[in-house]
Amino acid sequence: MDSRRKELLDYLMRLLIVILSFFMSVAPALAEGWTPLLSSHNYGPERILAVDKGAQTLIMLERKSPLHEVRRFPCTTGQSVGDKLVEGDLRTPEGVYFVGYRINRSLNWDLYGNLAYSLNYPNPIDRINGKTGSGIWIHGRGKTFLPRDTRGCVALKVPDMKNVAQEIAYGTPVVIASDVEWTPDSGQDEGEAEAVVGQLQAWANDWQNQSEAFFDHYDPALMVLSENIDFKGFVAHKRHVFAAKPWIHVMLGNIRAIPGPDYWVTWFDQYYRTPGMASTTGKRFYWKKDAQGQWRIVGREYVPAREDLSDKYMAVKTPEAVALVEAWKTAWLNMDVDAYGKLYAERAVQGARRGATRIINYKKTLWAKTAPVKVGIDGLKVSSHPRGLQVVFVQTFEDSGGYSDIGRKTMILVPDGESWKIESEQWRRGR
Repeated sequence: MDSRRKELLDYLMRLLIVILSFFMSVAPALAEGWTPLLSSHNYGPERILAVDKGAQTLIMLERKSPLHEVRRFPCTTGQSVGDKLVEGDLRTPEGVYFVGYRINRSLNWDLYGNLAYSLNYPNPIDRINGKTGSGIWIHGRGKTFLPRDTRGCVALKVPDMKNVAQEIAYGTPVVIASDVEWTPDSGQDEGEAEAVVGQLQAWANDWQNQSEAFFDHYDPALMVLSENIDFKGFVAHKRHVFAAKPWIHVMLGNIRAIPGPDYWVTWFDQYYRTPGMASTTGKRFYWKKDAQGQWRIVGREYVPAREDLSDKYMAVKTPEAVALVEAWKTAWLNMDVDAYGKLYAERAVQGARRGATRIINYKKTLWAKTAPVKVGIDGLKVSSHPRGLQVVFVQTFEDSGGYSDIGRKTMILVPDGESWKIESEQWRRGR
C-alpha cells in the first residue's frame, strides 16, 4: 500500500470517527426529545395547540379556570423521529411556535388539503442552535391518513383541520414535543413565569427611564446568532434616541408567557410614546438564562398588535393629570410657593409670563396683596397632546378683596420622570 493511499484511508477513518461521535452525542437527545408539562400559570395563553409527536395527536387546550382540554385530533408529523436539525431531514421541529398567516395559494389536495397555516420555524432559538430549513406548516391532508407521513409539517384530516382553523387565530402558540402532558395546576412554572415577566417589565422601565441598564437585559452574543444583529450598532442607535428624546413612555399589555426547551417565550402588546409620536406594536421575546442564572433576551419577533393600547394608556395617565391639577389648586389656595412652583416646568408659559421663576414671582406678588378664597374646577377633561397631555376645565376664582372671575383654563402637561409638570397654562374669560 503506497503512502498516499494510506494517508487517504487514515483521513477517512478519522472522518468516520468524527461522524460517529457526532451521531452518538445527539442520538440520546433525538430519542428522548422534549417532554413538557404544560400548566395553568397566571401568564399562560388562553389557547394552546399541543402536538404530541409520540402519540401522533394534536390537543387543543384552553386556559379558562383553569387549563383544560377542549378537543383532540389525530395528526401526522415528520417521517423521521426526533427534533428537526437541518433542512430535508424529514423531522418535525420541537419547541414553541406560533400560527402565522393562512397560505393563500393553490394547494396540492393530497398533501395539504384545502387549508394550511405557516409556523414560525426557524424561531430565534432555532437559529441560535444552528438549525436550518423552512416551510413548516400546520395543514390538512387529502390523501390516505398515515402516522409519521410528512416532510416535517403537522398535518390533520381535512375535516379536523377545518375545525381547528375555526378555533385558532394568528399568533396562537403551538407546542410541539416528543410527548406532551398538561395539568390544571400552576405548577413550578408559576415562579419562572413571574421571574421572566418581571424581567420584561424591568426592560420596559429601563427603556422608559432611558437607562444604560436597558442594554443589560440582552445577551449580545446570542442576539447576533438569532438576528444577525450588529449589537454595537443597536446600542449606539438607542443611546442616540435616548439623548434626543426629552421623555419616553413604554406601556405593556396582554402579556403571555410559555416555556420551551431550555427557554421561555413572552409575547405582548407594546405602547410606545414620545413627543409627536405614539404607536402600538406586538412583540415576542425569547429568553434564556445566562451563566449567572439571569434571564436575558436572546431573540425577538415583531408581530401585529392584538389591541391598540392608547385607551389603556390614557386610563392610566388621566388620574395622574387629575392629581396634578388638584395639587395645583391646593397649592394656590394655601399660597404654598414651594409646592406651586414645583408643578411648573422650567420653561413653562403662563399667559404672557415665560419661565417658572416669573410665574412664581407673579403669584407671590398677588398673594401679598390679596389671598385666594376659592378656586373651582368644573368639567375637567384630559386628552392626549403631541407634547404630553392636555387638560381643559372651567375655572372659577374669588379672592379676599371681592374680585371674582370665571374662564376656561387649558394646561399642557409634560412628563417629568414618574410625574408631570405644567409646560403651558392659558386662561380665557367665559365658559
